[in-house]
Amino acid sequence: MSQSKIESLIETIINTAIGFLAALASQLIVFPMVGIDASISTNLEIGAWFTVISVVRGYVIRRWFNARLRLAAKRLAEGVR
Repeated sequence: MSQSKIESLIETIINTAIGFLAALASQLIVFPMVGIDASISTNLEIGAWFTVISVVRGYVIRRWFNARLRLAAKRLAEGVR
């Protein structure tokens, strides 16, 4: 059974929110180690941009993949390769 569009979106947002928190923590540790001096607000802005990109990417990939699975299942059911 495939996910609905809203289920795909919810899964992607939850996954990305967890990733955002991990990325923010990483930025706060790694940036100073490589000489990047960024304030908390700058780190949040960078994280927000990458989060938006990630949500869109994850949603599009999920929907594309589900469509491909549906097509493959239909072809198998019809006996077409």
